[in-house]
Amino acid sequence: MASSIVAGERLVRAAASASGELGRLPRELRAELQAALGAQAAGRGPLVPFSLLRKLQGALRQAGSPVYLHELLEGSEIYLPEVEKPPRNPELVARLEKIKAKLANEEYKRITRNINCQELNRYGALADLGRQVRSMKAVVITIFNFIVTVVAAFACTYLGSQYIFTEMAARVLSAVIVASVVGLAELYVMVRTLEGELGGL
Repeated sequence: MASSIVAGERLVRAAASASGELGRLPRELRAELQAALGAQAAGRGPLVPFSLLRKLQGALRQAGSPVYLHELLEGSEIYLPEVEKPPRNPELVARLEKIKAKLANEEYKRITRNINCQELNRYGALADLGRQVRSMKAVVITIFNFIVTVVAAFACTYLGSQYIFTEMAARVLSAVIVASVVGLAELYVMVRTLEGELGGL
């Protein structure tokens, strides 16, 4: 809390001259003001306490001086001393850390209260993961097998029909018909297989 000011040049000059603006003031007050102006603040100018300024204002009024206090305080600043923070109590810091850790642990438990790793391993998603991967692998292999079979039937029929048909259109048409029949048969078998696997799930 501020209790003094840093005196400006105007106040220092007025106090230095004995017959100047403050010449009508009592000698004791001038001596007290000069003593206050002689003390230097750390890194700042001289400090004048508010109590001395109140005495100075009262003396200026009594003496009927034409100079007002606010004129003398031109260039002065209020001195705000640095607030020293008291050192933190180590016991209090330790207690606060324990409370923070406890609150974080309770928050973690609240978030994870519905999760049980043992149940997940036995009954949940982790147990089903292997079965689902195997099922997906079987589906991919079946689809790949279907495509290879249809393409192979088309190629074999196209190449084999060159001995029967001389025209290209007839060879392609016969290859498409054979590939379609093989594809439908393979599709029927694939659907029955997938139906059985999905029913087992």
